[in-house]
Amino acid sequence: MDTTSCTVVLYIGAPAEVVWDALTDPDITMRYWHNTRLESTWLVGDPLLFVRNGDVTDRNTILEVVKPKRLRYTFKPVFGDFASEAPSHVSIMLDHDNGVTRLTLHHDQFAPASAVLPAVRIGWPMLLSSLKSLLECGTPLPPATFPAEA
Repeated sequence: MDTTSCTVVLYIGAPAEVVWDALTDPDITMRYWHNTRLESTWLVGDPLLFVRNGDVTDRNTILEVVKPKRLRYTFKPVFGDFASEAPSHVSIMLDHDNGVTRLTLHHDQFAPASAVLPAVRIGWPMLLSSLKSLLECGTPLPPATFPAEA
């Protein structure tokens, strides 16, 4: 197992444009991301804020936008034990074929002894599964709390 990054791959029965909109439209993100709005102009160099219940939880920067194929941004939580950690990087790639979109999320460039890495290894699969459920079934997954993996 790679101990320095997190990669999640899943297949969603929806066009890449629909998946892209679900990743970038704050009214959609709040449905599957448990009341979190992703707010940005989606222009390279601009901020990307994660806003939950009116509070900014993450202050990120857009690194690359190739709609509807690729999105890259820094990832910087600003709460709790994570606030002192340097930003890491998230890359999302979308590939579409025959009504199915393959979403590949790769999260890397973590600080040494990162507290964020173990959290995102649990968080990203849950979040992206909720996105998949919303797009395919019309309902996101309910919030759930699982213990950290050994």
